[in-house]
Amino acid sequence: MRVLSMDWRDVLVASWPVDPAVVADTLPDRLDVDTFDDRAYLSVVPFVMENVRPYGFPRAVGPSFGELNLRTYVETPDGGAGIYFYNLDADDRIGVTLARTLFRLPYYRAEMDVDRRGESVDFRSERVHSGVRPLEFDATYEPVGEPSRPESGSLEEFLLERYAFYTEGRDTLWRGDVEHERWPLADASLDVRENEIFRANGFDHPERDAHLTYSPGVDVDAHFLRRV
Repeated sequence: MRVLSMDWRDVLVASWPVDPAVVADTLPDRLDVDTFDDRAYLSVVPFVMENVRPYGFPRAVGPSFGELNLRTYVETPDGGAGIYFYNLDADDRIGVTLARTLFRLPYYRAEMDVDRRGESVDFRSERVHSGVRPLEFDATYEPVGEPSRPESGSLEEFLLERYAFYTEGRDTLWRGDVEHERWPLADASLDVRENEIFRANGFDHPERDAHLTYSPGVDVDAHFLRRV
């Protein structure tokens, strides 16, 4: 059952390959690491969440704000594939509270500045949520070339074409489904001035270079959580 609609805009997916063991020890018991060419991935994803609203409501009623998350890629014993979030920092006090309550996701309050200059996006975030590790992120990113749909079997498809996320709460594993069109994707450039997202989540910064992908965005409907 659909519960929310939203527009994800100016999305950067910066994905670092890591040994699967780095990820495996951090996952709930019933989730397994999903790999591409024997590598797990940790993705840093800054973007703008626009027009967040109850399903069926007009866009004009919904707020817009920046969001920054760290995620990895998982599968379940029955073959389901999805995303597992380590953190989702957002510049919206009410939205953070609702997301933590309704979706049991690790949302944290942050103060963010997102400035668009043509195709370039300056994205700055500082966590202000009490009782958790600090997290600062400051970077500029932009697309390189025109967007197109990801090819079948490509790394881009592995990273982006996922329509479920998993979260653990109250000793229960939950799955949330989302609906949207296939992603329009372009290569990207990234200039990072500060990135504490790995340290804040207990990881060392990966040694390899990141795979960079940009999308102008998709329109999304999200469903209620269900038990796995």
